[in-house]
Amino acid sequence: MIFFCFSAFLLFMVFQIIKGQEFASEAVFGYYDSLMEGFFPAYQNKSQPVYGTVLSKMIRLYREEVNPLLQYGSDYRKASGEDFVSGEYYYFEDDENRGSSVEEVAEETKKFKKENWEDPNYLRKYIYQIDSTTTVTNSEINGKELLDMDLSLHKSSEPQILIYHTHGSEQYKDSRPGEKGDTVIGVGDELTKKLQEKGISVVHDRSVYDVKNGKEERSKAYDYAAEAIEKYLKKYPSIKVVIDLHRDGVKESTKLVTTQNGQKMAQIMFFNGVSRTASNGDLTYLKNPNKKMNLSFSLQLQAQAVKKYPGFTRKIYIKGYRYNLHYRGRSLLVEVGAQNNTVKQAKASMSLLAELLNNVLY
Repeated sequence: MIFFCFSAFLLFMVFQIIKGQEFASEAVFGYYDSLMEGFFPAYQNKSQPVYGTVLSKMIRLYREEVNPLLQYGSDYRKASGEDFVSGEYYYFEDDENRGSSVEEVAEETKKFKKENWEDPNYLRKYIYQIDSTTTVTNSEINGKELLDMDLSLHKSSEPQILIYHTHGSEQYKDSRPGEKGDTVIGVGDELTKKLQEKGISVVHDRSVYDVKNGKEERSKAYDYAAEAIEKYLKKYPSIKVVIDLHRDGVKESTKLVTTQNGQKMAQIMFFNGVSRTASNGDLTYLKNPNKKMNLSFSLQLQAQAVKKYPGFTRKIYIKGYRYNLHYRGRSLLVEVGAQNNTVKQAKASMSLLAELLNNVLY
């Protein structure tokens, strides 16, 4: 049994070396996973970890000495043998795209009724869109608890909000090539301005983390962004809110446009990660002690939007990983429109987002 697993592991390592520092193909991972699950049921059942076995020692040796790329430096990027999971993580952790159709908030639910929102089943049906690769418990989306959580802050002259962009190269349909102000970073500029007009101190990181040396490199964008977030939080410990602004990607036939206050705007979508997948269960290497507050923050913002600007927000999307939302309880990932929205529509929506943030936080 050890021989077959050792052979499979050697095959996995050889493929890595041949490919340089690239990750192995899904086919090799599939073969490797099937052997693991056949010989070590504990590999699939996370309640019976395989650490302490020869295999675990081999995995740890491989991670820490053969391929440093998989160690991911500090914090959550360290992983131990018992946390070793399918290579699927390394393909999809850095991509919040859903691969499923957009679900809009139903017309009949655009009026806020607190008793409805306290029911997890109502939230599942009308407020959340839970990715097929993810599972969420009713206790996690306990509407009463999430809506009653106190997220309020007191305004200060010191920075309280950090805005950044994991995928800063994302553009809109009329974005001018090479013009940073026409990307999602320009949308961040507008949100920064609208918040500052309300007396809120903001730091805006205009760096691009999904392009390195002139080439798109989305596979490590969350890793690069994490390093920057840690530096900002160390420099400005007063920061209590961390916002990652993105632009979604949808079918061209999907139009994410709403008219609010007589102006056409891009619809926005709040996005949560819960550090759990249907196939692997809780992802212990992606711990997030702030997950409950993350969910509270997005739900309270969603409730404010339904009360004041129905149709402005899409369903809150929940997926299995973490997306750097663990650094602060009031962390938020927001998708602002999509590739077929105009820059003007995306920037116009920031006035409402700033208002919602002000209402929830202050």
